Amino acid sequence: MTVLPLAGLKVLDLTAHRAGPTCVRQLADWGADVVKIEPPGEAKGDVVGGNRHGFDFQNLHRNKRGMTLNLKAPEAHAIFMKMAETADVVVENYRSDVKFRLKVDYETIAKINPRIVYGSISGFGQTGPDATRPGVDQIAQGMGGLMSITGLPGQGPVRVGIPIADLTSGIFLSQAILLALMQRMQTGKGQWVHTSLLESQIFMLDFQASRWLIAHEVPGQAGNDHPTGIPTGVFPTADGHINIAASGQGLWERFCKAIGWEAALANPDYANGGLRSKNRKQVNAEIGAITGKRPSAHWLKVINEAGVPCGPINDIAATFAEPQTQHLGIARTVHHPKLGDIQVVGQPINMSDCPQPEALGPTPDLGQHTDAILDELGYSAATISDFRTRGII
Repeated sequence: MTVLPLAGLKVLDLTAHRAGPTCVRQLADWGADVVKIEPPGEAKGDVVGGNRHGFDFQNLHRNKRGMTLNLKAPEAHAIFMKMAETADVVVENYRSDVKFRLKVDYETIAKINPRIVYGSISGFGQTGPDATRPGVDQIAQGMGGLMSITGLPGQGPVRVGIPIADLTSGIFLSQAILLALMQRMQTGKGQWVHTSLLESQIFMLDFQASRWLIAHEVPGQAGNDHPTGIPTGVFPTADGHINIAASGQGLWERFCKAIGWEAALANPDYANGGLRSKNRKQVNAEIGAITGKRPSAHWLKVINEAGVPCGPINDIAATFAEPQTQHLGIARTVHHPKLGDIQVVGQPINMSDCPQPEALGPTPDLGQHTDAILDELGYSAATISDFRTRGII
């Protein structure tokens, strides 16, 4: 059996909602021993994760052990600090001031474990005028500019159909944690690493951000058209729609020949990318008039064979039915003791010397491993029972 890259790494997970769990999922899937710490009480799900046994929560929190601790109680805080003494990583995504009130912040933990790598995600950053504001994905999408460039021209602001600020901030934090662990190998010391939904969202603007920073252009909505490379967008067929990306000069020429539109190559209005962008409505209309005469399957075959990027526009069911998706095996089976075999979204990372784990672990029920973890820490059965009676666990 292959040893996973993060085997032996001990992670204390204080996260909820989506951004933090996305980070921890990266660590758990690749072998870290993750203990998910939640308040004791009713076995509910999450504000954004839905029912605990629902699809979202199960996909977010797999591969962990679960325990309950009432961190507001001194005895529970002492248990957490005992665990932190030997942990490698702590991850939290409270509002920026909460960890200090609970006394589980980096400085407090680093005093007893200087090697700790402490990861934080907040809505807007750890300092600054908005640091203590509550922040969720859609707020970051709007504040970070994404909703102003999404949707059809003149439509008004449109959110992206996935929680992209949550997801990217979680992935960036997992990268930061791994960077800090690498640096710890050099220095012997841990550190605090953090990002925010706002920073991650702005980073993901990419060339749209640099259009403003360098060229001082304020991008607008471009709908299904690429903002700068024409023709790239959605085109009708006899039985639906397809995506075509033929913006470079070489691709443009091959595309025109493939669909039998050689006349476009002699049209001075389409002579280069700048002119095609200027005349995008006319270009798109003429392409649509041609592609609308044949079914999608015909155009997918013809255009791809010409070496021009072209693809179907799937709903989610069709995405997982794609032969290539099935070949990649990104839908992974998890055996849950109550739900049976379910499928979750696997990792998109492939390593030649370390295949992905053959089976992912299920999401733990609330406090499922509390007793076992406390036993590992040396607490007696009588003490554990007393903790439970007094609401400490």
